[in-house]
This record gives sequence, C-alpha cells and structure tokens, in this order.
Amino acid sequence: MKLLTNENFPLRSVKILREGGFDVKHIGTDFPGIKDREVLNMAIQESRIIITFDKDYGELIFKRGYHPKCGVIFLKWFNFTPEKPGEELVRLFKEKQLEFDNAFTVIDDKSIRQRKYS
Repeated sequence: MKLLTNENFPLRSVKILREGGFDVKHIGTDFPGIKDREVLNMAIQESRIIITFDKDYGELIFKRGYHPKCGVIFLKWFNFTPEKPGEELVRLFKEKQLEFDNAFTVIDDKSIRQRKYS
C-alpha cells in the first residue's frame, strides 16, 4: 500500500507506518510547502492514499472535482500523541475491512465514515 502523508502528519507516525511495511512519502520532509492541489496531483500520478488532518481535501474532491483513485483519509482528531495516527492506521489497514479507493474516509474518536466519489 502506497501512502502520501500531508505536512501536518506526525513524523513518529510516518516511521510507524514505514515499520509496518507501508511505502510512505511525507510532504513535510519530501516536498514542504506544496499546495493541496499539488498533493492531490502527486497522489493521483503515484496511486497513493492521502492521509491528512486538513479538511480542505473534502472540498477539493466534492466541489472542485479532484478524484484521487486511491482515496483520502481525513483524520479528525484534536488531541492525540504523535504515535496514535500511525498505530491506528496500521491496525486499520491490517484489518482490511474498508475499501479506500474512490472514497473520502473520515476517522474521528467515535467513528469511521466513508463517502464514495467517482
């Protein structure tokens, strides 16, 4: 699984994902300062799931027509340790119960929701 973590994603969690066997690019270290549209284009070109704490990706998908095939995971947590996102995502990916392609997935403290797009 190929992932593209946004600038706001903790480096400790990037490390946890990599140790879990995932191919991860981190915008904060690899491409700091690029715009959200550039992140989306990169994800589309490289077939990567975007992982972010930035709600603007929902607008880019549903109002601006960007449709990254591999999907976007929006983490809607406000208080968390730097390790929590990586640990939770490794667990979630290994369960293999969700399909992320063509989906905007929202994960908060109480639920996981998905909205599909084409």
